[in-house]
Amino acid sequence: MPIPLYRVKADFFRVLGHPVRIRVLELLCAGPKPVRDLLADTEIESLAVSASSLSQQLAVLRRYGIVTTARHAGSVVYMLAGPDVSDLMMAARRILTEMRACEHDSLEQVGVAGYSYSRH
Repeated sequence: MPIPLYRVKADFFRVLGHPVRIRVLELLCAGPKPVRDLLADTEIESLAVSASSLSQQLAVLRRYGIVTTARHAGSVVYMLAGPDVSDLMMAARRILTEMRACEHDSLEQVGVAGYSYSRH
């Protein structure tokens, strides 16, 4: 008996449910990157990922077919498995930006704890 699509989708989103994996995918939306660049990009941010932790997260993304690898000039380069991954990341950004804007507008309209907000 085949696994229902909703379960497969839930597993897919569970795989995406890690901040390092999301950040790696965001970085790869700009194009393929060697591991050393991914490590450097995450080190300068608040994530501060170790090389072994990054390697584990990349392995999860690769195992699920979300990213692929290639060898180039002696280093492993990671890339998105396809343009749909980038589209998903952009859609998530739009949805969350819109949700935050609606949340902010709602807070301005009703005020919180007796305070009213105004835009500057």
